[in-house]
Amino acid sequence: MTLSILITIIVLALIFDYINGFHDAANAIATIVATKVLTPFQAVVWAAFFNFLAYWVFGFGVADTVAKTADTMQINLVVILAGVIAAIIWNLLTWWLGIPSSSSHTLIGGFAGAAIAHAGFNVVLWYKEGKAGEMPTGVLVIIGFIVLAPVIGAIVSYFISVWLLHSSKKSIWPKLFTIALVILTTVLIYSEMKFFPEIKHPRFKSEILSVLLEPHNIKWFLVGFIIYCISFFCLIFSSLNQTQSTAWLKKMQLLSSASFSLGHGGNDSQKVMGIIAAAIMVYVHQNNISADSLPDWLHVILPSKDANGEEIAGHMPTWIPLACYSAIAVGTLSGGWKIVKTMGSKITKVSPFEGVTAETAGALTLYFTEHMKIPVSTTHTITGSIIGSGLTKGVSAVKWGITVKLVWAWILTIPVSAALAAIIYYVLSFFIK
Repeated sequence: MTLSILITIIVLALIFDYINGFHDAANAIATIVATKVLTPFQAVVWAAFFNFLAYWVFGFGVADTVAKTADTMQINLVVILAGVIAAIIWNLLTWWLGIPSSSSHTLIGGFAGAAIAHAGFNVVLWYKEGKAGEMPTGVLVIIGFIVLAPVIGAIVSYFISVWLLHSSKKSIWPKLFTIALVILTTVLIYSEMKFFPEIKHPRFKSEILSVLLEPHNIKWFLVGFIIYCISFFCLIFSSLNQTQSTAWLKKMQLLSSASFSLGHGGNDSQKVMGIIAAAIMVYVHQNNISADSLPDWLHVILPSKDANGEEIAGHMPTWIPLACYSAIAVGTLSGGWKIVKTMGSKITKVSPFEGVTAETAGALTLYFTEHMKIPVSTTHTITGSIIGSGLTKGVSAVKWGITVKLVWAWILTIPVSAALAAIIYYVLSFFIK
């Protein structure tokens, strides 16, 4: 019976991942469609490709955080089943209404709500201090980033917009600033890189390939590539006429949307990976299955510490990330046109300039939060980035009426998903013993 529930959870989790793809497709393609850089069909194919490519770029930090939302030793599979069902219902409802709510917070709210209904508030990991140099974790931190993610996106987007605007003028100071930023970026990337002796599980025998294709390093290379590309444009911006600059910005939108799609795939797929990992851990615990008798396809280990305080590396079977990244990519191919309309035109008027700044800011924010193992909403992030870009034209350029409605949807997502999951848990408990 428990194996049937586990398989049902895995199937429903992948369905949720698919829904997440078309629900959040707008996050990556709204601006590129609004500015007519790509047709809607071209845009979803472009975004889906980079959603899947994220499989080779990102690790499992966010997945680990989601899996530890509730203590897997104190819950059962019905809890996770109820959480996933609630998340699917809320995602479909907000998609139908054209509201760009957070699929991430829907899933976490559903998981937490069902866990509370089963074992009380103490079963949920509300807050845990981070290790030296790391961010704290827990549901309260995730709730905090409902505010922080769009604010960070808005600030970064506003900064990039001002940087570009000043670079369009024939002055030496923006160019000097750009050169200084390139130098600082290079120093930062070098300091953050992992070299061969530091890589625990090299992908290749070649030291050079192992360093270049280490997921941690790839993320920083991407950050550098994005900043270098914008810097190059800033250095030549003042010498371009309006037609030439618009043409350049449209080309750069391909880069910025691809970068954001990578971040979307890496961030959101990991949340489903975390739910599947948690379900497998609960299944193993409920059935008292020893590690030696565990089949390879269920061999999941969450990062932890042993009795001596030594770090135990996490492990996840290849089929889990591969299935999750595939599901979100196929979902993105299906599009989500109601939300595309909201994101692409109803928040602020979007030109190639706003498209580049918003998507670039959103991508950088997602890379930063993924690096910190914090599951944030790609929806909140890109919305904040679009607002930040619009603010350079004045406060009145942002349609605050629409924005306030979106914020209310964000605020309600976790509590509504949690309440819905609790109700579903109580109903399921009558039929599944």
